[in-house]
Amino acid sequence: MSEEKKLILIDGSGFLFRAYHSLPPLTRPDGTPVGAVYGFTNMLLKLRTEMHASHMAVIFDAARKTFRNAIYPAYKANRPEAPEDLIPQFSLVREAARALSLPAIEMESFEADDIIACYAAEAKKQGMEVVIVSSDKDLMQLVGEGVTMYDAMKNKAIGVEQVHEKFGVGPERVVDVQALAGDSSDNVPGVPGIGIKTAAELINQYGSLEALLEQAASIKQPKRRENLIAFAEQARISRQLVTLSLDCEGLDGVDALTLKPLDTAVLQAFLAENNFTSLASRVKNTFGGEIAPAPTTKPHAPKTDYRLVQDIQTLKDWIARATATGAVAFDTETTGLDAMTADLVGFSLSVEAGKA
Repeated sequence: MSEEKKLILIDGSGFLFRAYHSLPPLTRPDGTPVGAVYGFTNMLLKLRTEMHASHMAVIFDAARKTFRNAIYPAYKANRPEAPEDLIPQFSLVREAARALSLPAIEMESFEADDIIACYAAEAKKQGMEVVIVSSDKDLMQLVGEGVTMYDAMKNKAIGVEQVHEKFGVGPERVVDVQALAGDSSDNVPGVPGIGIKTAAELINQYGSLEALLEQAASIKQPKRRENLIAFAEQARISRQLVTLSLDCEGLDGVDALTLKPLDTAVLQAFLAENNFTSLASRVKNTFGGEIAPAPTTKPHAPKTDYRLVQDIQTLKDWIARATATGAVAFDTETTGLDAMTADLVGFSLSVEAGKA
């Protein structure tokens, strides 16, 4: 297919988390964490430069709660909160996409995967080639004629063969296998005792999830038979959870994703604001234009009075001040941001700004 008929859909939320876990922490001069933003911007610039297409967009999750929570309230309920230093970077990566002249798209009540599915379906109807930049297994159900995936981290294309290697079935039966096996990371229940390999064997034997459930009584293995009968409705609910929606009403059409020329002035301003000097130099060398100067105004630094409390009497004095004020800010100080592995070092108290 020609370049004029090619759409690239980038899984922005997946990119962000992979960048966060792949790179060391980084902060800009005002203290804002930007390590994940740097990695995200770097990868996005590489894709924009190297992947030739006429249409391109970055797709994000809007919020944790989606229409799937109405189907199954416990969906993704086991996921921990985002790391504290990642939260400020959510808005910055959207700015990064827009600075690279790319649409940053999200939609309330839908996951990024659903939006990608909707755009992929529309683009296919228009005869476009679609490349989904992601390694997310949940998107593999979309792979097929005219649609491939690309793992940018591993520089690896994902087609029908790779989907079959992963799930033991073709893309059209991936949701049936997922419905049986469940997914602990998303809290999709599935059927107890059935993993991916067994699920694939059953789906290949019976043809579909519904056919399997209708004939479950004929299965010879007692425990497997009992579980498929007892958890049939749970399997059907699981299939609903893993099936990507094609009903994203309100989305702009594919034409809105037409790739625009890069505005180097806008991009350089974003890079300067976040102190990404090496990226700024690369942009200049690749696209021309001037490197924007870094902000000259220093962030306001209020006067502070921080004291270390190492005896009971000083602590009692602080408690008395908090009682008199009627409100106190309290924060734990730990050896890391992972609540499951960090050790407690101490805690901090404040009753007014700048004094703690």
